[in-house]
Amino acid sequence: MLYQGVLTKMQTELAVPINYYLSLGGALIQAHQLIHKKLKLKFIGFECLSCGSSEVTFRQGFCKSCFFELPQTADWIMHPEKSKAHLDIEERDLEFEKKVQLQPHIVYLANSSNVKVGVTRKTQVPTRWIDQGAQTALEILEVPNRYLAGVAEVALKKHISDKTNWREMLKGNATQEDLSVWRHQLSSFLPEEVKPYFLINNEPLNLQFPVQKHPERPKSLNLTKTPEYEGILVGIKGQYLIFDDETVFNVRSNEGLVIGLDVQA
Repeated sequence: MLYQGVLTKMQTELAVPINYYLSLGGALIQAHQLIHKKLKLKFIGFECLSCGSSEVTFRQGFCKSCFFELPQTADWIMHPEKSKAHLDIEERDLEFEKKVQLQPHIVYLANSSNVKVGVTRKTQVPTRWIDQGAQTALEILEVPNRYLAGVAEVALKKHISDKTNWREMLKGNATQEDLSVWRHQLSSFLPEEVKPYFLINNEPLNLQFPVQKHPERPKSLNLTKTPEYEGILVGIKGQYLIFDDETVFNVRSNEGLVIGLDVQA
């Protein structure tokens, strides 16, 4: 069966294991049901997720001009401590910034390749953890805006990583960690202004991914350099498709690519 369209990140559904859905060319494909099937991927072109232009994708599925103009790609997205909507200060679009920044945010611990700290909007739980390939995750703070979440993250990442090693995550051999113990150990490093929002009684969430075989030496597929690829899908973790020859394809980092997908029995 042949599909064609512009890539966007896979939608997910909390289940055991996680359900994945790939939207392509108007079709919603149950990606987790493609495991054990041979897939052929073909690079066709680019399509900016904002303006629809065919210019080369710059970052996050956007062309260069859109990336430097859109409010959803502003610096405070990657650096929440730079959020200013709570001060009524605009960076690119104050209405958008207030809508996103002035809502409950979660500071969390997750274990994917290692224990890390992160920030997400409350509405993105557990989607954010699934996208990172976390095997366990735990909310440690619920704050009323993005700025406070960023302040907490900046303080904690002096003592713990805020990054995921994607290769180690895909190998699936991260050490099992007790995130409740980590929460207790890190609590003393929280700034005073966020301590009233500390969560103490909730339990970690365990996540299982549809992976039949973890790659020992994952190698990333770049469709713009290798415009055609075929392989048997053996798993999905985070936003990665995992193939039997240990090739992996990060759907999210390839948003904005127009591809053809041929599914064979």
